[in-house]
Amino acid sequence: MASAESFRERWLRRALTWPAYALAWPLSTALLPVLLVLVGAFDLATDRRFPRSRALLFGWVYLGCECAGLLASLALWVASSAASADRTASWHYALQGVWAHALLGAASRLFSFQLRVTGDADVRPGPVLAFVRHASLADTLLPAVFLARRHGMRLRWVMKRELLFDPCLDVVGQRLPNVFVRRSSGEGAQEIAALARLTQGMGEHDGVVIFPEGTRFTPARQAARLRAIEASGNGERVERARRLRHVLPPRYGGPLGLIEACPGADVLIVAHVGFEGIARFGDALSGALIGRRVEVGCWRIPAGAIPRDAAACRRWLDAEWARVDGWIDQRLGARAQPHQRLSAS
Repeated sequence: MASAESFRERWLRRALTWPAYALAWPLSTALLPVLLVLVGAFDLATDRRFPRSRALLFGWVYLGCECAGLLASLALWVASSAASADRTASWHYALQGVWAHALLGAASRLFSFQLRVTGDADVRPGPVLAFVRHASLADTLLPAVFLARRHGMRLRWVMKRELLFDPCLDVVGQRLPNVFVRRSSGEGAQEIAALARLTQGMGEHDGVVIFPEGTRFTPARQAARLRAIEASGNGERVERARRLRHVLPPRYGGPLGLIEACPGADVLIVAHVGFEGIARFGDALSGALIGRRVEVGCWRIPAGAIPRDAAACRRWLDAEWARVDGWIDQRLGARAQPHQRLSAS
């Protein structure tokens, strides 16, 4: 599902991003030995975990994955002229999974973090609506790896529009039924309608991924979201929101719009812990990711157990997000702060 943008807007963006990435990877490859020596010497003098060297190598891998993904998408575009729509979609879903797996695998090796998944038994045929916690740049890869690649789910995504500046997401993402939303637009009727259309034609192997918080958690965003809820005059929700320590209160429009549009779909909650404090690439330069223990947990709510009354459904979503918050709190420890980093021990 294409994003609501003009032909001119799309190709002006691509005229910038495609040449930039196409030049950046061979240039970075040529300069990599010299850069590794310089950055490695600085790391040796300041932090012998070599965080900047690791980040440099990951940046090089990322650029390589982007260029490889674009070449693969070109090959699929040519091959699709002689293939059915369903086969073409399957090829693009597979490419999406390989790309995400390559990036997450490279990150886990380069930054020496461990990944553990619990609740795999709940990832079974759908259709499902996957509600995923959002705390960092890295957690956007988790559904593509653990739901799509491991379990063969064909995921449709609700993503912020800024991600179109990633060439692979721009090209492959717009050939598949995804929605790229403008964060500044809030949760207007047009955006909700686009999400509802996203559920059309879903089968047992299909799922929709949405991040109910709408943006990555930070203490500042938590305070701003709480002020907005207080201004709404909903005292009951204010009390629920104040108890959250590690997640933002969920936004209602997108998740509830999906539930209304696809009443037969179960909801799969995807919580995770270990990516706290990794909101920007600069956080990786500081070594914050090195040696982390990342745990992903899933639990499933059958469609029949989800309230259909709008007010009750809002309370249900808040309760599930409070459960996510408690799940995180148990793993960070009773005294952990929302932004506290996990030790490498």
